Amino acid sequence: MQQEKEGAAYLAHPERHSLASVTDKIVSIVQDANRRGGWLLGFGLAFALLMLLFASIAWLLFAGIGIWGVNIPVAWGFAIINFVWWIGIGHAGTLISAILLLFRQSWRTSINRFAEAMTLFAVACAAIFPLLHLGRPYLFYWLVPYPNTMNLWPQFRSPLMFDFFAVSTYGIVSLLFWYVGLLPDLASLRDRARSLRMRRVYGVMSLGWRNSARHWQHYQTIYLIMAGLAAPLVVSVHTIVSFDFAVAIVPGWHSTIFPPYFVAGAIYSGFAMVLCLLIPVRSVYGLKDFITDRHIDVMARVMLATGIFLAYGYLFESFTAFYSGDTQEISMQLDRMTGPYAPIYWILLVCNILIPQLLWWKSLRSSSIAVWLLAMVINVGMWLERFIIVVTSLHRTQLPAQTGFYMPTFWDWSTFIGTIGLFLSLLYLFMRYLPIIAVSELREMVAHSKESPP
Repeated sequence: MQQEKEGAAYLAHPERHSLASVTDKIVSIVQDANRRGGWLLGFGLAFALLMLLFASIAWLLFAGIGIWGVNIPVAWGFAIINFVWWIGIGHAGTLISAILLLFRQSWRTSINRFAEAMTLFAVACAAIFPLLHLGRPYLFYWLVPYPNTMNLWPQFRSPLMFDFFAVSTYGIVSLLFWYVGLLPDLASLRDRARSLRMRRVYGVMSLGWRNSARHWQHYQTIYLIMAGLAAPLVVSVHTIVSFDFAVAIVPGWHSTIFPPYFVAGAIYSGFAMVLCLLIPVRSVYGLKDFITDRHIDVMARVMLATGIFLAYGYLFESFTAFYSGDTQEISMQLDRMTGPYAPIYWILLVCNILIPQLLWWKSLRSSSIAVWLLAMVINVGMWLERFIIVVTSLHRTQLPAQTGFYMPTFWDWSTFIGTIGLFLSLLYLFMRYLPIIAVSELREMVAHSKESPP
């Protein structure tokens, strides 16, 4: 009961709302035709970027990955940078929804649906890059260990296989968890649908939900089971992505700090992306009573904590390099600080460590504009971090004659920007056809706020 009261405390002006008004407010975002002018403009821009992605992939399939800036010795470029960046962004949704549900943290209620959707779309964007990086993406099914007449099996010791199983498992479990959580709200949309066609669509999707006590009992049981399955995946998936680097003997990659360091960075960038998207959405749709300043404050504190852990990771990484006495590790670390990519290295430290310290001030955390700007800075910083990890360890090898320089091409940038279009297009479709806040959970919060003494 105490946790339910705490959850109700995250609702601004509860006296203004009833169970019916909450449903009307959220469902009207899907059904209100008057809101669609801005939606069409935003979706049109996102769709244009999506077409850029399709054009980039089509040209890549025709010409090969030679159109990218990858070369020898920098054989990993934008594809791996963007893969790690998108996977990191996908962490916040499952973390907010599954782990906070298991810990009975009620402040997740107003933001979990949006964050879960963001996770799915980020994982979809991430999965594109390793497939394209294969060189022959139409043979991606060779990664699947299926019986065949040639007795050929994937190389299970390869980190590429680790990624395949980790990311696909994470994506499938996150999708099922998201869909199970949607069932009561899909039934609400079915009951309020204005056309027979949409009523049938939402009716099929809601799997015959009738809001009975038996349905609720089964729903809550399966939802907790799914949360229990999803929670360890949050830790495992980016840990496994970090093995892509850590199992190699390349200076700058071969480090035991990478698994926790990658997970902390993923939560850091994931929360930053949730704030970047959620703050404008709550303003546009008038959701400040449900997604309150207190939610933003809590998420800003999570970012501050993970940012400090990330700073420890940077410090530990540098200390290990110099303390090891390994000349190659020391050379690589000095190259990061003073070499041709040094400006990027120092900018990422400013973006990820220095500027986020402003979140210690409550006045800044209570300003949604300030938090939004800081979240944007963190997202840029986290992308630069992936660039530094991938490129600086590869461009200077043990042999001076093999030293190279990596410069992304137009097609590198167009593919990356195109995936942003894919992400935003899916997000706009989600906001158009599904409730962006869990209506059933919000109704429960309103009910508890009415029962709790002031």
